[in-house]
Amino acid sequence: MKDVTVKTISKMIDHSLLAQTLTEAQMVEGCKVAIDCDAASVCVKPYHVARATEELGGSDVLVGAVIGFPHGNNTLEIKIAETIQVIEDGAVEVDMVVNLAAVAEKNWAFVEKEIKAITVLCHQNDAIVKVIFAVDLIKDEDIIKLCEICTKVKADFVKTSTGYNFVKTEDGQFYTYSGASDHVMKLMRKHSGPEVRTKAAGCIRGLKGFLNVLAMGGSRVGTGQTIAIVEEAKKYADENGVLNVPEDLKPQEGPAGY
Repeated sequence: MKDVTVKTISKMIDHSLLAQTLTEAQMVEGCKVAIDCDAASVCVKPYHVARATEELGGSDVLVGAVIGFPHGNNTLEIKIAETIQVIEDGAVEVDMVVNLAAVAEKNWAFVEKEIKAITVLCHQNDAIVKVIFAVDLIKDEDIIKLCEICTKVKADFVKTSTGYNFVKTEDGQFYTYSGASDHVMKLMRKHSGPEVRTKAAGCIRGLKGFLNVLAMGGSRVGTGQTIAIVEEAKKYADENGVLNVPEDLKPQEGPAGY
């Protein structure tokens, strides 16, 4: 794998600070981690955007915020209001959860209207939008349709998961999710236009997982394991920061057909 550097890896990271009970003090500490690790952005709850903007001032770590999180079933008017608020508070990236009920109903006209409205609003305010699908809760045909809609309305990213949309195991005893599986990442890349980037979230483990996302055409990864990922990358870096990736960490399958 050519020209993969520590910075390549760190600038893929949207440092996730979204746990339900995450306090402001913990969020502030997370912003310091993002700066120290040279992450692309932090991804925070609307409640924390203004403070995150304060903490990240003067750095090149961007402020991202979630809206309609994690189930996506707010009204469009509320999502618009949330988007306006987080942008006013300093967010330049908006991660929006699609209306999962509308997807389940195949109400594609509404889904397109919603995604387009948030995309246009973000672009009018010099922000980008990442559209979260919650892939564990929907079918492949829905993922394909969402990618086509996002391409049509010029969304900036399609994103796999929230990290909070779990499904029951077959025996009904546990909850689990697959998140950014190889199958889903390939499907999203294949059916999105070349100008639409892909973001993986959920079940990306270690440097190997990041390299796999790169090989499948991914651009960003949402993770809370930022320190561990960057430190692992540094272990394999030469004096110029270029990774000498061992064979056991290299992706087994490239992005054929993309």
